[in-house]
Amino acid sequence: MRSLILQSALALTILVPASAFAQAAPQKIAFVNTNLILQSAPGATEAQATFNKEMEGFGKEVQVLTDSLSKLEQAYQKDAPTLSPAARENRERSLLAKRDTFAERAKTLEQQAEQRQMELMEPIRDNVVKALEDMRMEGGYSFIFDVANSSMIVAADKNLDITDRVIARLRTMTKPVAAPAAGPTTRPAGVQARPPRTTPP
Repeated sequence: MRSLILQSALALTILVPASAFAQAAPQKIAFVNTNLILQSAPGATEAQATFNKEMEGFGKEVQVLTDSLSKLEQAYQKDAPTLSPAARENRERSLLAKRDTFAERAKTLEQQAEQRQMELMEPIRDNVVKALEDMRMEGGYSFIFDVANSSMIVAADKNLDITDRVIARLRTMTKPVAAPAAGPTTRPAGVQARPPRTTPP
């Protein structure tokens, strides 16, 4: 999962003229790996489990759409040789319309999945941001860099890594509560979900 918390501050600091740092007082810096922080943050495991469970329904609906379109295409291929040119053209237009409808629905489901992931991660992200700011102020740091996705930092003093300290701070904070799931989503006309599978006793 990509870091949704912070962008690397290094891209900003390199724009500051070197003379500005020479005239300023020595600055205290540290770095963290937000990927590790997010993975270890309280509530992250539960949020991921909730997301996976909710996405099962999305996956089933996408499968229904795929199967329905496949059946329509197979039926057309079977009937095409016996259809008149006009009837063939009508069937092709209908099939193209179905493809567009299903593609639009699949796109909507993907957008809903991304939105849901953001909703589940938001309280965790807020806690991480607060923990980082608290650590920055308490430690007197001018900057805390994120090295999770930065290819610009090739070496660093490990003593400046405060990732574990941020994780420890998070564990003392109130555990975030995931947002409730949205209501049921609508399906395209003519598409029905498969009945849930039953497990024999």
